[in-house]
Amino acid sequence: MHLPREGAKFCTSKCRVYAHRASKRRPAFPAVMTGRNRWVRRTADKRPLTATGRAASSTASRTWSSFESAAASSVGVGLGFVLGDGIGCWDFDHCFIDGKLAGWATEAIAAISEPIVFAEVSQSGDGVHVFVEVPEGPGRVIRDGRNIEFYSAGRYIAVTGNKLTL
Repeated sequence: MHLPREGAKFCTSKCRVYAHRASKRRPAFPAVMTGRNRWVRRTADKRPLTATGRAASSTASRTWSSFESAAASSVGVGLGFVLGDGIGCWDFDHCFIDGKLAGWATEAIAAISEPIVFAEVSQSGDGVHVFVEVPEGPGRVIRDGRNIEFYSAGRYIAVTGNKLTL
């Protein structure tokens, strides 16, 4: 490729604009997630789909695809990530008050002992997904006035890519 000047990142202004717009269209997930073939598409009511539009399953790896294939597909309304292979997720529901993360959620997230890979605001805009590196194990549900769930296998999460800065 011939670049117009030394140190240029793009061949033309048109290429630069295209790359910028493309980066806005695709959510930025970390490589530890995008490097795994554990991606599905999803319907508006959170049913998993293959990149080609068939029903997918959170327990049948033949129905999953690479991030690139899932992100390039226009099937359904969005992406999903199938938990397992070292990636689990803490799911906090109804944890924003007046647009700010509630104190109980901030404390619960700070108490997570596993290495945090990625945190995002859920599709409802009122919850948070915190993806962590963790071996597969049993899930947990906490209903003590808070609505917290944890899963590390056999489930998938409808993802937004709307990064939450912790």
